[in-house]
Formats: sequence, structure tokens, C-alpha cells
Amino acid sequence: MNSTSLSIIVTALLIGGAILFTQNNSSAANTPSANNVTIVNGKQIIEIQAKGGYIPRTSTAKAGIPTILRFHTSGTFDCSSYIRIPSMGVSQSLPSTGTVDISVTNPKAGALIGMCGMGMYPFQITFQN
Repeated sequence: MNSTSLSIIVTALLIGGAILFTQNNSSAANTPSANNVTIVNGKQIIEIQAKGGYIPRTSTAKAGIPTILRFHTSGTFDCSSYIRIPSMGVSQSLPSTGTVDISVTNPKAGALIGMCGMGMYPFQITFQN
């Protein structure tokens, strides 16, 4: 087998694996999580897992309440270990394992959109009145 054929086979296997991995992660990320938003001592806390994307990918929270976006990592070494929220001017690295809080002082009604450092893994928080 020549090197061109071998390269094509390896590329096909990598692309197939990536498609399979993405489909499995997409279904997990789209699974609603009713327990990721809580209010403690007047602050709203939104819990998001960061590893291979963000889970849950979409969250719904109340507008007008001081909010903490709490990102949890556990052995996260992919691009989801870097958070970008352009509308807030946030660009922040997360530890490979740990928790990072990002404060949202007074969220207005509407969508807050964030993503990983490469823009591959988006997440959205919809703040409602």
C-alpha cells in the first residue's frame, strides 16, 4: 500500500471518529438540565461543565438578578478550557480541573452567548424577565 492510500484511510478514520464523537456530544449537550440554575443568598448561580464542549449547552435564567457563571472542569485539556464571552469582554483560561466563577452583575433580558477559545463549542444563557 502506498503512502497516499494510507493517508486517505487514516484521514477517513479520523473524520469518521470526529463525526461520531460530535454526534454523541451534541446529544448530551442538548439534553436539558433542570438543575443547573439555583438562587443562593440573592445570587443566581448557573453551573456549566466544560469538557469537550459545554453541558448544558443552553440554560435559562432570570434577568435582573446578580449572577455567577460557574464553570467546572475535570481533566479538561481541549479548547473548552478557555472561555470567551465577547459581549462581556471575557477571555479567560480555566484550570484543567477545578471551578471558576464569572460574575454577571445585572443581566438584561436576552441571550448571553459564549464559546470556547477556538469558537467550536458555543453555549447560550437566555435571561428572561
